[in-house]
Amino acid sequence: MKRIITATVLNKSGVLNRVTGVMSRRRFNIESISVGQTENVNISRITFVVVVDMIDDIEQLTKQLNKQIDVLKVNDITDESVIARELALVKLSTNKTTRSEIYSLIEPFRASVIDVSKDSLVVQVTGTNTKVEALIDLLRPFGIKEIARTGVTAFTRSVKIEEKPTAFIS
Repeated sequence: MKRIITATVLNKSGVLNRVTGVMSRRRFNIESISVGQTENVNISRITFVVVVDMIDDIEQLTKQLNKQIDVLKVNDITDESVIARELALVKLSTNKTTRSEIYSLIEPFRASVIDVSKDSLVVQVTGTNTKVEALIDLLRPFGIKEIARTGVTAFTRSVKIEEKPTAFIS
């Protein structure tokens, strides 16, 4: 089962290495990792997607990470109401006939072409992991030369989204 873990850490040299070291010692495989500075230049946010066998493993991991000196806070946000996005750049083989087909294919995904050359183009797509995967699958027949992905970046929503009732009783 996949879990999304966020950690706010001090923005110092070696912190990422220590945090991933804890995960490595616990035999967690990091499926994706995204790191960046927050609104405070002294603090960074790390977003991990990890695969675990049992929920107890995540509890143990968050406890171990919280013990690290430069770690300020660790959360498993998988079951929360979250905003999660990923960025992918996809370089495709193209020619005159396939180029227009690719343009029309990426439009519903709100993806964009960010570089064009004689025999290739680069598509940029952002969105959920599912959306990115779906577009990549549709682009495969055109000949993918290269893919670069950021991994998931996520945080919890400010307002929890409640399910709306489907029927009203009068």
